[in-house]
Amino acid sequence: MQAGGLAPYVTAMSDISKKSLVGLSREQLAAEMADIGEKPFRAKQLWHWIYHQGETDFAAMTTLAKPLREKLAEHFVVRRPEVSRMQTSTDRTRKWLLRFADGNEAETVYIPEEDRGAVCVSSQVGCTLTCRFCHTGTQMLVRNLTPEEIVGQFMVARDSYEEWPSPMDGGRLISNIVLMGMGEPLFNYDNVAQALKIIMDGEGISVSKRRITLSTSGVVPMMRRCGEELGVNLAVSLHAVSDEVRDRIMPINKKYPLAELMRACRDYPTNNARRITFEYVMLKGVNDSLADARALVKLVEGIPAKFNLIPFNKWPGAEFDCSDMGQIRKFSDFLFEQGYSAPIRQPRGSDILAACGQLKSESERIRCSRQKERLAAGIEDGHNVKMEN
Repeated sequence: MQAGGLAPYVTAMSDISKKSLVGLSREQLAAEMADIGEKPFRAKQLWHWIYHQGETDFAAMTTLAKPLREKLAEHFVVRRPEVSRMQTSTDRTRKWLLRFADGNEAETVYIPEEDRGAVCVSSQVGCTLTCRFCHTGTQMLVRNLTPEEIVGQFMVARDSYEEWPSPMDGGRLISNIVLMGMGEPLFNYDNVAQALKIIMDGEGISVSKRRITLSTSGVVPMMRRCGEELGVNLAVSLHAVSDEVRDRIMPINKKYPLAELMRACRDYPTNNARRITFEYVMLKGVNDSLADARALVKLVEGIPAKFNLIPFNKWPGAEFDCSDMGQIRKFSDFLFEQGYSAPIRQPRGSDILAACGQLKSESERIRCSRQKERLAAGIEDGHNVKMEN
């Protein structure tokens, strides 16, 4: 593998006829080895090379005999998504537009802190939620991402920052994962769960569940299962304190209203050291009054909670404006006075449209632009996005 380079992606993506071993569970990997006449223990060896070493070239897996390496190369690949575009912000945020084997795309973002950072991973191509304040929500849902494509996003980030083999001393630059990119993770639960189990495996990528946060808009039936099976940190995109306002800006609330959502939050496995994060985008004149802040405290009563106040990142065509910074500070100060952590999120990567709520694949931007041109010219549009599972 060429650390930090793009050659492995292009090579892997060019051979789509072979099955990729990335994204398979240990059991699935062992089954693939059995299918080519190899013993199950080969899966353990491959797991180490793929997820601990980050290797993409079977020829470089030197603990395997040469005939086996050749056999593996005949049948399989270790595929990464293709990096269509990489942008780095003035604040060091980095965004990748990634193309998958079928040509669909999604965006992945690295969000740096002083001595570490988090990778923001997408779970779907597009989104079905149509939240009124979110740019991603204006892109139609195309399909769910597979475990290979979800894990592959994190592996691309590791490649880019040359963080292979997996650091074992806790000093890694890429220390956290947040499922806050394109899509609703709990609408793609099975694939997300398989990907996270691979990422958390101690003999591979080895990111602790304490360093993984899954963000949901409130898919109530799946929240308990997520807590019981994965045990990762939970963030809830709340953004309103009444059903009237939340129905307007987040249509999912009509299916899972606040009373049901709060009940699911109370049932999620937490403790005082591991609280639910409630994300709250600050929309001027919509949800930012002190009366809203008081209602918010009452709403989460009894839940180990903290807040993440998000200044609205304006995008072309958005109908909302960001609350005045003075009002956001008053809102934050009130929550702090009530005993809650309520920092104001510093916008990151706004200059490359990598900030919260701004992700949207470049192919969709181009498609929408061309659609507008056709409609303006009086040409009937026949380029609807095909919906897939």
